[in-house]
Amino acid sequence: MSPRRVRFPAAVDLPAPSAPVPSIGPVVFSLRFGAEEVHYDFSQAPCPRLMRPLAAALSQLGGDDGPIRARNDFRERTRAIRLFVDFVAAAEPEQAAEFGLDDLEPELLDAFEEHLARAFPEGSGQPYAMLSTVARVLRLAYEAAPDAFSAEMHGRIGYTATTTEPPVSKPLDAYPIPVFERIEAAALDDVRKIRDRILRGERLAEQGQDPNVGGWGRLENVLWHVARHGALTNAVVRQHRPLRALGGIRAVNSHLFLTKADMVPFLSLLICQTGLEPECAKTLRADCLVNPSRGFVSIAYVKKRAHHRTHKTMRVSNGGALHYPGGLLRLALRLTQRAREFAGTDALWVLSVDAGVRDVYLSGVTHTARDAGPWLARHQIDQMKDRGGGPVSMDTRRLRKSHKSRNYLRAGGILDDFVSGHTKEVAAKHYADIEAHREVHEQAVENGLREALDVALAPPVVLDDDGSRLDGGQQELEPQEVLAALGTDNDVWLASCRDYYASPWARKKGAGCPVAIWGCLECPNAVFTTRHLPSLLSFLDFLEEQRSEYSVAEWKARYGLAWERIVDGVRPKFSNAQIATAKAIAEAAGPRLSLPAQFLELTT
Repeated sequence: MSPRRVRFPAAVDLPAPSAPVPSIGPVVFSLRFGAEEVHYDFSQAPCPRLMRPLAAALSQLGGDDGPIRARNDFRERTRAIRLFVDFVAAAEPEQAAEFGLDDLEPELLDAFEEHLARAFPEGSGQPYAMLSTVARVLRLAYEAAPDAFSAEMHGRIGYTATTTEPPVSKPLDAYPIPVFERIEAAALDDVRKIRDRILRGERLAEQGQDPNVGGWGRLENVLWHVARHGALTNAVVRQHRPLRALGGIRAVNSHLFLTKADMVPFLSLLICQTGLEPECAKTLRADCLVNPSRGFVSIAYVKKRAHHRTHKTMRVSNGGALHYPGGLLRLALRLTQRAREFAGTDALWVLSVDAGVRDVYLSGVTHTARDAGPWLARHQIDQMKDRGGGPVSMDTRRLRKSHKSRNYLRAGGILDDFVSGHTKEVAAKHYADIEAHREVHEQAVENGLREALDVALAPPVVLDDDGSRLDGGQQELEPQEVLAALGTDNDVWLASCRDYYASPWARKKGAGCPVAIWGCLECPNAVFTTRHLPSLLSFLDFLEEQRSEYSVAEWKARYGLAWERIVDGVRPKFSNAQIATAKAIAEAAGPRLSLPAQFLELTT
C-alpha cells in the first residue's frame, strides 16, 4: 500500500474563528409587589462579573416573598448596590471588566465606607443604611458561593461598619391610654352597626324577588339579585335606570358586603384586641382560626418579614361576643362568606369595590389609610390630644404598640410576663422603651433607689417626750437607752447618741465618733427628741441659705442627704405644736447661738 500524503493547511487558510460566547449576559430580574410586577435591569452596570452575583443576592430580599415588601424600600436597596459597584469600578478602572467576588478585599469595603461618610452630611443615617445593605447582600452572595471569598473578606462582612455609627432610632410611641380606649370603643360600636346592616340586608334579600319581575326600583328586589348574582357594577346600573334612585352602586352593595370604609373599625378593633401586626391582620385567610379549646382559639397568620419562620399562631380568647377576638373573627367570616364565594378566594377580607368583590389586601388593590381620617372625625377622636399635644391621627402600627403597652403596664414592667411573639431584646427595645412608659420607668428607678437607700440607711429613730416611738422603725431600744436619750448626757448637738464610743464610722474599735457634725443624721446610733428640734430647725435654715452659695449639683453633694433626712425622716414625726415651739425657741436663741462653734469653724 503506497503511503498517503497529508497536507496541513497553512495559517492563512484556517477559517476565521467564531465570535466568543459572552460569559456575562443581561443582569435582569423581576419581583412582584402586590398586584404589580417590577423589572430591575443591571445590565449596564460596571463590573458585570461582580454585579451578577450581587443582583442574584439582592433579588432574594424584595417582593411579596421577601423580607422587604415595600417597593420604595427596595428601591433604596438597589441604589446602595449600584453605588457600591460604581465605587468599585472607579477604584479599580483597569480591572472593572473582570472584577468579581474573589477580587473583593476588606480595604475596598472600608474605603467605600469613607466615601459615603464624605458624600453625606454629618449626622445622616444614609451611610450606615447603605453599608448595612451592602454587607447583607454580600453575606447572601457568600452563602451562594463561599469559595469566592477570602477568609479576610468573610470576616469583614460579619459586621457593617468600622467607624460609621448607626442612626439613633426613636421607637414608635403608643397612643395615650384614653385615646387608645376611645378608638377601641368606637371601633366596637361600628362593628356592631356593620353587623346589623348586613344582617338586615340579608333579611331584605329574602323578602325580595327577581327584579325583572318585581321591578328594579325596589331595594329588596335588587338585593335578591345581588345575593344570587354578585355585587352591582356600572354595567348593570346603565341597563336599569331605577337603580340610580337607590343611592348608587356602593350604597346597594354595602347592604350585603363589607366596604373599604368598614375595614377601619374592623382592623382597628382586631389589632386593639390582639396586637396583631397590621400587615398580618390584613392578609388573614378564612381558615385562620384553629385549635379551639376551653374558651381559647389560635389565630394562624403569615408574617413575611419574619424570614424563615413566617407561619405563626397566636392564642386568643374565644366566645360569643365581640370583645373576644375569636368571636370578632368568626363574625368577620360570617359577614364575608358570600363575597368569598363570588370572588372564589379563601381570603378573609373580601370587599365590595366598583368592579365587584375582591380580596383587596392579597391582590394589592387598595388600603384603608385614606378612610381613617373621616372615621376619626366622625367619632371626634381627632379632637383629642396625642402625646406632645398635637391632634390624633390614625396609625394602625401605633394601635399594636398601644396594645403591647397596655400589656406591659399590666405586667408591671416584668419582661418575662410581657414578651409575646418577640425575643426579650426586641420587646425591651421596641415595645418597652417608649415615651409612654417614661413615667413608669422613672418611678421604678426612684423606688429602686429609695429601697436601696432604705436598706443601706435605716430611718431615723425619733422619740416623744415620754419616750414613746414616733417613727415606725423596727429598731428596738433598750429601756436604759430610752432614758439616756431623754437626758442630756449623751447629746451630740443634733441628736442623742446611744453610744458615742461605738460609732459605725470609727476608725478603730472604742474610738470616738469621727464623722462631720451633722453625720448624726445618717448614723444608726442617733436618737432624735423634741430637745433636739431647735438645733435641727436651725441647721435646716442654714442648709436652705446655702442653696444660694453653691450650684444645685454641689449643694446636693454637700447637704442633700442631710436635708432629706430632716425634712422626710425627722420633722414629719413631730406634731405642728412641737415644731412651732421648737422654732420659737430656736429663733429666741438666735441663729448663730443654735449652731455649735465647731460647726461654724468648719463652714466659715
